Amino acid sequence: MIFPEALFKEKTNIMYILGISAFYHDSAACLVKDGNIVAAAQEERFTRKKHDMNFPAKAIEYCLKEAGITINDINYVGFYDKPFIKFERILYSAFQYAPIGIGMFLKAMPPWLKQKLFTRKVIHKELKYEGELLFTEHHESHAASAYYPSPYTDAAIITVDGVGEWTTTSYGIGEDNKITILSDIKFPHSIGLLYSAFTYYLGFKVNSGEYKVMGLAPYGKPKYAHIIFEKLVDLKEDGSFKLNMQYFNYGAGLTMTNSKFDTLFGDKPRKSESKLTQKDMDIASSIQFVTEEIMLRIVKHVYKLTKKKNLCMAGGVALNCVANGRILRESSFDNIWVTPASGDAGGALGTALFIWHQYLDNKKVVIDNKDKLSGTYLGPSFNSSEIEKFLIENKANFIKLENSELPGKIADLISEEKVIGWFQGRMEFGPRALGARSIIADARSKNMQLIMNQKIKFRESFRPFAPSVLEEHVSEYFDIHQESPYMLFVADVAKEKLTNFSDNQDDKCGLDKLNVIRSEIPAVTHVDCTARVQTVNRDENPLYYDTIKKFYEKTGCPVIINTSFNVRGEPIVCTPEDAFKCFMRTNMDYLILGNYLLEKEEQAELKNDIDWKNEFELD
Repeated sequence: MIFPEALFKEKTNIMYILGISAFYHDSAACLVKDGNIVAAAQEERFTRKKHDMNFPAKAIEYCLKEAGITINDINYVGFYDKPFIKFERILYSAFQYAPIGIGMFLKAMPPWLKQKLFTRKVIHKELKYEGELLFTEHHESHAASAYYPSPYTDAAIITVDGVGEWTTTSYGIGEDNKITILSDIKFPHSIGLLYSAFTYYLGFKVNSGEYKVMGLAPYGKPKYAHIIFEKLVDLKEDGSFKLNMQYFNYGAGLTMTNSKFDTLFGDKPRKSESKLTQKDMDIASSIQFVTEEIMLRIVKHVYKLTKKKNLCMAGGVALNCVANGRILRESSFDNIWVTPASGDAGGALGTALFIWHQYLDNKKVVIDNKDKLSGTYLGPSFNSSEIEKFLIENKANFIKLENSELPGKIADLISEEKVIGWFQGRMEFGPRALGARSIIADARSKNMQLIMNQKIKFRESFRPFAPSVLEEHVSEYFDIHQESPYMLFVADVAKEKLTNFSDNQDDKCGLDKLNVIRSEIPAVTHVDCTARVQTVNRDENPLYYDTIKKFYEKTGCPVIINTSFNVRGEPIVCTPEDAFKCFMRTNMDYLILGNYLLEKEEQAELKNDIDWKNEFELD
């Protein structure tokens, strides 16, 4: 990417760069100080609107507050894509598919005419900012969000999502502080949109429900994979591909698929919230299998071409942790690092770091082979006085624990099969709860997966839960031999931890598979005997680590359940108030807010509370 020399600005003693992503989904802000990430957060966490796409005013306000600065201290603002190029693609598609495409064009116009075409003006106005404003391309932002925070100074880079401006898939290399994009695939040919088309067909919400398809896939078999390859996807040996657009509607229409797609699979799209059939599960399994095959071919081609030892990945498809697990096991790369904020929110991080390293030509420095994300704990935190003030004002009953007491007390409660809302330190950046805004419980419990889905999360019963495991014990329980701090790799549960169950003995079908006990940690073992693993070390999160270690010392098991602190349709909690309300509206047993422990049975009911189950849009 080349910026006009006239835009160059001499560095001051301290350089602040604000990165912004907005107007599509998962708006976010990130603040970088002299190349170090100070703060990052999604707008949804503050507005409580899941996947909030609006200008991230509250996230920006938080980032500035965290650094103790004002907008006047910002040297550069970066925006994560180029609106005019994206608008060109929308215009081209409308005319290419005319007259059918006119409907899509007319629907797209209001937000474009209101703000998207005038992003530069909107940013200056919203921020009251008169300094330098730079625009990176969408997949450059993804690539930068993967490579620059990674623990490598030399790596191949792959980005895969729905679509940016035109690009849907790209690969390149990162060497020291430079990123070079070598090749790409352009709209309408897209792995992300292919997966989203099946998400839509299976009755889930696009840009939100894709992970449900991934979770549903193990209940089925890839019976339709051959149809997808024969009719929908022309896949080459090097991983390049084309989609047969006769079966898709997203290029010109207002839906993802069309009647020809329906005929191919024998039915109209499933209605949201209707009963899932075995066929739905087989279709989910099929598109998951196809996605993995495409990704593996791309990865193998990129390795052959670049000969790099390290691989960095980003883009929404990089959140497909099942595919990531296969890449980890089957590719020739020595090391793989996936940025935890791989979706559009991570674009705010990417554009800020791109400006620091590539535009301003600052060297990339890696210390002790560690990444620069600090465990993604980049959001707001709340001190004891703030938490206690809130609890007293809301007449909550609580006890205060000393730091030395807390891990042991929570470990005891987990071992008693209590469900704990865990609220500690700075909030995570990205879609995963990693031990700051989590709900935790006993992974050994035979009933906990069902209890947490139906009585805590209020979500579909087929959805799996992830384990948090002490890093030094990960290989004892899972077939993975590296750290996985960001919960982005699926691995098999170790054979030694499986019960007498085997696939040949399991004669159950569909959701009945949920009733089979497969391992010593059944609450985090999916129906295919896998788990989405988070490794925990003491450097990144000492309190969370110490709590799991106390649980290990008490029970002999170094694994607990970790799921995000929210309910279906709601963003992960941000503040003590968010956490308290979520705790009170669910069947959690205890809440730990910093050092303050609350027991559900000792709390009065919330007065004048909303009908929260209807407040949030189900996805």
